[in-house]
Amino acid sequence: MSPRRRVHRPLAFFVGLLAAALALPTISLAAVPAWDPAADPAAFSLAATRPAQQDTLLRYARDTWASLVAMTDPKSGLPADRMSSAGVPSVETSTTNIGGYMWSTVVAEKLKIISHAEAVQRLDRTLDSLETMERHWPDGQYYNWYDHNTLQKIAFGGQPRLSSVDNGWLATGLHVVYTSVPAVAARAKAIYDSMDFGVFHRVVYPGGPNTDAEADALGKSGQRNAATYQGQHLDRILFHIEPSTGNNPCCYDTMVSESRIATYIGIAKAELPDSAYFGQWRTFPDTCDWDWQETKPIGVDRTYEVQGATNGQVTVFEGAYPYENYLTVPGWGGSMFEALMPNLFVPEEKWAPQSWKVNHPGTVEAQIHHGLVDAQYGYWGFSPSDIPEGGYNVFGVDAIGMNSDGYPSNEDNTYVDHGFAGCRLPGQPADPSPSAYTNGVVTPHAAFLALRYAPKQAMTDLADLQAIPNMYGAWGFRDSVNVQTKHPDDFYLSLDQSIVMGAIGNALGHDMLRKAFATHEIQAALKPLMKMEQFGATKPHSKLLN
Repeated sequence: MSPRRRVHRPLAFFVGLLAAALALPTISLAAVPAWDPAADPAAFSLAATRPAQQDTLLRYARDTWASLVAMTDPKSGLPADRMSSAGVPSVETSTTNIGGYMWSTVVAEKLKIISHAEAVQRLDRTLDSLETMERHWPDGQYYNWYDHNTLQKIAFGGQPRLSSVDNGWLATGLHVVYTSVPAVAARAKAIYDSMDFGVFHRVVYPGGPNTDAEADALGKSGQRNAATYQGQHLDRILFHIEPSTGNNPCCYDTMVSESRIATYIGIAKAELPDSAYFGQWRTFPDTCDWDWQETKPIGVDRTYEVQGATNGQVTVFEGAYPYENYLTVPGWGGSMFEALMPNLFVPEEKWAPQSWKVNHPGTVEAQIHHGLVDAQYGYWGFSPSDIPEGGYNVFGVDAIGMNSDGYPSNEDNTYVDHGFAGCRLPGQPADPSPSAYTNGVVTPHAAFLALRYAPKQAMTDLADLQAIPNMYGAWGFRDSVNVQTKHPDDFYLSLDQSIVMGAIGNALGHDMLRKAFATHEIQAALKPLMKMEQFGATKPHSKLLN
């Protein structure tokens, strides 16, 4: 079985082709929430206004939590990466899985699914394992895959590596535990503090060294070759580091990406410069050198003054893709996971009124429109997930993704190609008919991520998915379903179940995960950067969103 990772294909490939919400004031200021969602009338909560939805979501949470309990090793306190419908868990687990299990435990206690004593016991066991597992020093980063029975690192789909984004999700779970569970807060904080995200930092520019070894030989350590806008020196983070081989591919370079959680944490901990926030593409440029994009972006240059940037400023092409009657800043593949998972923990739409507040509803709009109108599946929610008949793949809405060959929303890889005005003609057809979208794959965790922006539509979609035979049971939703054949996947994935728990926790708990994560320290580091930016996105104008 191949490893399941939501990782972009390195952009270097294409460049080569082109050329419990409690404050802990006795520990530190970081443990004090930056704002109180329960006292904020704009805080996300379905509980007060939609009691029927509250009951349904609580049932979903109980069943989803049961799946996480079933796939968690009782001795190590580590969750398996996946579990079959027969209850057989995989051997491997990842740092992302562990982080997700920790925040899910906090949610389960908040929703009174488990007692405080059980939550502490579970987290204590998990932290025991984390304190024992082999790490890479001096940066303190964890390896990507471990055997959850023996705690040994394993080679799963390649050599043991240090993943920037997976360590980011582990650190997220640790931070939530630190601010929410006093009994184990100091231990969680100690691990969180020991993880140095500066090890992933690289300054990229055209003509830079092609490898870390070359950079070291040239006396340019920490520099790498990459395409950047107007040839600027920009700050980015590596995909991963392989200590045994020195293979350290560079770099995450799209803004609408799950990887921004690692950038957020690195900036908040002062291990990455502030300018790392502006180091990624919003879209690729609108020139013919970049006409392999399936849609030509529309945008303007904007220059921001930011510490860490060359000459104290960075120029960003604030591009966006046209979709229906609005503009949206795309992800790499157009998946819900890329766009909205960090939003479970960081109140991006509050801190960034000219960027994320506009863009996130457009992502949800595109997901719904694609599923119900473009492809006429009758269901929606596209994100990396299992292939129902076996295997794993990345799924998304191709029209809002920058990747030239996907992510598709179906197993048969149906893509759009709008051409590139002035450079390249559209494909034929530019927009396929609904009949071309055969064997669509929908994953429930994508609908849960949309709860904040389209609660009515998300609940309807989930009810429709639940009605598919064998799609829902005592352990909640299966990971995915072929919406044409109605064939459900045979597995539950730990990460996707923890996304479900996180979304429900926020929905019923007045943004409890945001309160736990977005402390004064994190707000002070991130909000000024996010507030200054203006995306090229515009608001959708339709009746698909509430």
